[in-house]
Amino acid sequence: MNEPIHVVVMGVSGSGKTTVAAILQDRLGWEFAEADEFHPQSNVDKMHRGIPLTDEDRWPWLNTIRDWMTDQEKKGKSTIVTCSALKYSYREVLRRGTAPVIFMHLDGDRELLAGRLAARTDHFMPASLLDSQYATLEELRPDELGAVVDIAGSPAEIASAIEDKLARITGTGDVHADDSASAKAFADVGVYGLG
Repeated sequence: MNEPIHVVVMGVSGSGKTTVAAILQDRLGWEFAEADEFHPQSNVDKMHRGIPLTDEDRWPWLNTIRDWMTDQEKKGKSTIVTCSALKYSYREVLRRGTAPVIFMHLDGDRELLAGRLAARTDHFMPASLLDSQYATLEELRPDELGAVVDIAGSPAEIASAIEDKLARITGTGDVHADDSASAKAFADVGVYGLG
């Protein structure tokens, strides 16, 4: 059986993770999950009150996300997950399992991100927590599969940039294939790094 892969669209709040990941899911047909949906109510309540989450708040949440990824992996399915994944240690939790995990870090102008958050009316993450997210953020390391993606373009352009980076990272020319073909194309992704 060929191994599926997991793509984590990461970054601080307001970077467009959900919008871009939904486009990728539509294009690739992979299973999709929004990590915010896995937060326990206690975490949501803290964020509503403008209180930054601690690592102790995040570990159970990250393990729940990883469990979902593992469940999909066992079914032979590739996934796209939106998750802030701000710290290396958080990403290590998400990487537990047998299938490769590729992180696509959506990054861009801080003022743009703050403006997006201020305009939100349907999200529990207030703009006031952006500074704490930046303080927590650890850039991708050379031992992690992934790339930084600029958010200056349209969501469709950002999704296309991610597809291009996935093809480069995995050494394949095309990520637009059915799940079984995608899994085969990405089976050896774990041996590639970013140079």
